[in-house]
Amino acid sequence: MSRKRAFTLVELLVVIAIIALLMSILMPALARVRQQAKVVICQSNLRQWGAIFSMYTADNDGSFQEGWDNINTSNWWMDSTKAYYAAGLIPDEVDEFEIFFCPAAANKNKKAADGEVNFGVWDDRWLQDKGYYGSYGINGWVENKLVDRDYPQMAPKRWRTDRVSGAAEVPLFMDAPWIDCWPEHFDNPPDYDNMFWQQGEQMARFCKNRHEGYINIVFLDYSVKKIGLKEMWRLKWNRKFELDNLWTAEGGVKPGDWPEWMHGFKDYP
Repeated sequence: MSRKRAFTLVELLVVIAIIALLMSILMPALARVRQQAKVVICQSNLRQWGAIFSMYTADNDGSFQEGWDNINTSNWWMDSTKAYYAAGLIPDEVDEFEIFFCPAAANKNKKAADGEVNFGVWDDRWLQDKGYYGSYGINGWVENKLVDRDYPQMAPKRWRTDRVSGAAEVPLFMDAPWIDCWPEHFDNPPDYDNMFWQQGEQMARFCKNRHEGYINIVFLDYSVKKIGLKEMWRLKWNRKFELDNLWTAEGGVKPGDWPEWMHGFKDYP
């Protein structure tokens, strides 16, 4: 009688080794594909926000919302645009809740406990108790605040409408762990990734390594671009933002001047 031939131990070990080798080759490629998918979804979300802000300004003679204050939250972008993202004015296939979140952000379903910070999403319990969740934020300089008794010096820096020269270089809305931020040309890069606040230098709120050295931004012309973290100092955040600042090639920055965690990111001549 013929006998069925079984695998020897050596053959089995060879097969296992080959599978392990293939997995070691495929896993980094799969990780890159997953990361790229997150970038695409994030950019899709931001295109929807670009459309929302475009509809809002079209209905308000080109002007943006009044923006943050301590009294009336209806001036905030989350409330002022609600009629557009919550009333069927975005495509049916886009979930109202999902467009508030970048898929690369930290646990979006997790509320921040008292004293805890979740750097992927807005971490403030007061915001969350009001039903505000998200992982995108607005350039605080984009607001049509007519009266600002607390900070009158900010008025000349604001972008009040979308009808400006060089709109493609003015950030509007982007990846962020907070609802807003007011970057200045003299802000230094954060000492470490996920640093929320750096002695009042607010660029740290937006300078986050969410997409492998990049973040996604909607600009004032409603285009969406992936921007390198070191490139952020080359954008026109406000009307008085100096583009030859110390963190640009024009200002004399060298690769070694950046914090260590940013050394591997793309430099811009």
